[in-house]
Amino acid sequence: MTAVGSELSERTYWFARDVRRWINTLELSVASREDAKQLVRSSGSVAANYLEAQEGSSRKDFFYRIKVCRKEARESQLWLELLAESEAASVSDELDRLIDEANQLTRIFSSIAKQQDKDD
Repeated sequence: MTAVGSELSERTYWFARDVRRWINTLELSVASREDAKQLVRSSGSVAANYLEAQEGSSRKDFFYRIKVCRKEARESQLWLELLAESEAASVSDELDRLIDEANQLTRIFSSIAKQQDKDD
C-alpha cells in the first residue's frame, strides 16, 4: 500500500471511530436514534470499502469500491447534518469537524474516481 493509501486508510478508520465516539455522547430520541444507526453504518462502510478497494482483484473493482466510498461519505454527511438539526446534538466543534471530514472524504474519493474517467 502506498503512503497515500495508508494515510487514507487511517483517515477513514479515524472518521468511523470518531463518529462512534461522538454518537455515544448524545441523548437520542426515537428519530435521532435511527439517524445515528444509519450514520454508524455509513461511516463504517467508508472505511470498510476503502480497505476492500486496496485489496481489489482488478482495476474495475478498485474504482467500484472507491465510488461506494464516495457514496457512503456523502451519506454520512447527510446523517450528520440531520442529527445536527435534531435536539439530540448541540452544534459543537466536533460535529462541525465530522461534517467537514465527511465532505473532504467525499471530495477525495470523487477525485480518485475521476481518474478512471481520464484513463478510459
